[in-house]
Amino acid sequence: MLFAPDHYNGFFYDVMPPFCLGVGATAIGDFASAAGDLLVPTELAEACAHAVINSGIDLAVSYNMQVDHGFAQPLEFLLGGLDRVPVLPVFINGVAAPLPGFQRTRLLGEAMGRFLNTLNKRVLILGSGGLSHQPPVPELAKADAHLRDRLLGGGKQLPPDERERRQQRVINAARRFTEDPHSLHPLNPVWDNRFMSLLEQGRLSELDAIGNDELSAMAGKSTHEIKTWVAAFAALSAFWPLAQ
Repeated sequence: MLFAPDHYNGFFYDVMPPFCLGVGATAIGDFASAAGDLLVPTELAEACAHAVINSGIDLAVSYNMQVDHGFAQPLEFLLGGLDRVPVLPVFINGVAAPLPGFQRTRLLGEAMGRFLNTLNKRVLILGSGGLSHQPPVPELAKADAHLRDRLLGGGKQLPPDERERRQQRVINAARRFTEDPHSLHPLNPVWDNRFMSLLEQGRLSELDAIGNDELSAMAGKSTHEIKTWVAAFAALSAFWPLAQ
């Protein structure tokens, strides 16, 4: 099971769920990541969706989920490709307000974990996303007409030259940041280490009280990607207490 974010490559403001399970999924190959279909077991994904919804979590499903490097890179780097092992891909919104909070994300992960624990299978649970960071990500409230069109769904099938320009802007911003740490929102290693310690110690519920605005101010607007980590550790807790 892979919990991962999106970066306005598969999910847009025409329909922006907080959570979505891909019953079928295809990676677009952005930032030189792998492209193609993920190996999603259809019946297992459908059963997972029913179980999670019946547990009280309003989970969206997609039979044609488009995903980006947030999903592709973990599968490529850790497992050798998109189709090496069956995967249940779970999108968690980490960029487009209104965002899910820590508590709801934790409850999603717990529900997913309870389902996985019924399967009598060997399961690898992954969370994909960054710690404190804030690259140049567009915001609907500040968008001009062209960008607004892209955020409302026009960006799903970008022309290759436009996608390349978009990716290059992010790469250039990252390079500037290595030379001038004030060019973007600063990293926050104190928060990063505190967060990882809470995960390690199984103290996930202590994150519930941290609001989205507070998290953005502390560690950058893209730090909401760490909610994928929370979901993954919460799912793991269905198998044994994390504190052990």
